[in-house]
Amino acid sequence: MTQNVLAAITFDLKFSYVLAGWEGSAHDSRILSDALSRPRGLRIPEGKYYLTDAGYGIRNGYITPYRGVRYHLKEFSDQGPENAKELFNLRHSSLRITIERVFGILKKRFRVLDAEPFWNFQTQVDIVLACCIIHNHIMGVDPNDLLNQGLFEESDSDLIISTLMEREEREEAKEWSAKRDEIAQTMWADYMTRNIM
Repeated sequence: MTQNVLAAITFDLKFSYVLAGWEGSAHDSRILSDALSRPRGLRIPEGKYYLTDAGYGIRNGYITPYRGVRYHLKEFSDQGPENAKELFNLRHSSLRITIERVFGILKKRFRVLDAEPFWNFQTQVDIVLACCIIHNHIMGVDPNDLLNQGLFEESDSDLIISTLMEREEREEAKEWSAKRDEIAQTMWADYMTRNIM
């Protein structure tokens, strides 16, 4: 059985939040709702937001890339961004690489995470959490560990999850879409000013 792991990661390559134990087929937005509903769950610092992939949907404190617009870095190799939405997606993708990098380091450091599991599911969940904790400790003790240098390779399901009503979700999505547009336009204006001069 596979499991889904929701993680918030800082730019110094540490886990700031980990929720493991959801079945592999669970939808990202359902897992995020669970993380937000827990008493000691995922919290967004005041005035901040998280960058997430499109699977989470845009909502209060979470900004996704624009859909239907170039996103992955390799798509920009021949030609730079042509508008604010493309620039936003390019920078969003550049920042999200941090997440891929941390999971690459974690799987390289703890090969057990990539192996065929032979423990019961709860033990598998505990192993993921333990590996994340040990990873953070190593990063605190030796952030220049050789494994960190240059490595980049491309819970309970019966818990009642509190969700926003559909109308609130639509209003929230509209608000955060406007915020994303504002950020994208500011980036684009700055980008054009620098490239014209």
